Amino acid sequence: MAIKIYKPVTPGLRGMTGYTFEEITKTVPERSLLVLRKKHAGRNNQGRVTVRHQGGGNRRFVRLVDFKRNKLNVPAKVAAIEYDPNRTARLALLVYADGEKRYILSPVGLKVGDTVVAGPGVDIRPGNSLPISNIPVGTMIHNIELYPGRGGQLVRSAGAAAQLLAKEGDFAQIRLPSGEVRLVRQVCYATIGQVGNLDHGNIKLGKAGRKRHLGIRPTVRGTAMSPRDHPHGGGEGRQPVGMPGPKSPWGKPTRGYKPRRNKTTEKYIVRRRSANKR
Repeated sequence: MAIKIYKPVTPGLRGMTGYTFEEITKTVPERSLLVLRKKHAGRNNQGRVTVRHQGGGNRRFVRLVDFKRNKLNVPAKVAAIEYDPNRTARLALLVYADGEKRYILSPVGLKVGDTVVAGPGVDIRPGNSLPISNIPVGTMIHNIELYPGRGGQLVRSAGAAAQLLAKEGDFAQIRLPSGEVRLVRQVCYATIGQVGNLDHGNIKLGKAGRKRHLGIRPTVRGTAMSPRDHPHGGGEGRQPVGMPGPKSPWGKPTRGYKPRRNKTTEKYIVRRRSANKR
């Protein structure tokens, strides 16, 4: 996929880049796989903001994506590659031999007309899904389950891929895109290949309005606030943080502070992600 550079006829277009969408083969989504998404703008049932910086944005329909890949040993043909406004990856529309249609994440190299299948004994080809126990060591995978039958939860964004490092006993060691090495049960399913839309990280929004189209509201710096609104606020002119380490708006340490306190899953992390990929 190529990146489109706009002619700088306005200040907003000067630093803006976009998609060429040359890999998209179908512009109208499959109607039977659409669900209307209700907007909450980061608010709970009492109307209070519980997640900041959310609100507005273009109207979207949710595409029902098959993360479980539980239709085993039934071949499916790729009918189209589609755009999904709710995620960075592209979607592949599958038509199974029995006529059922499902969406999956489109990996690199998957084209219209290809055949994919899920099951224990399928070939090691991009788009095929099989248990980790049947995947050779060193293979690049994505859409990885953490619990058998729950569906893929790891490595689902554009350009992401994990590598199967080793197998021992009931678990396998997988290196995630962050650099973390984690133990995953070998009975869990994973999909072969790397998630498509590799150039997503090279896109430059170019203007604030494009951020608002995505439903992301502005973020205000803590140093620009008053002391009552943020620990970094106040002072005459610009001031440093002036306290032991930077804080969140609620006084909690941030930037390097590890808030993880989950002892039940701590044992599954073999190696922490590197500091430069925090």
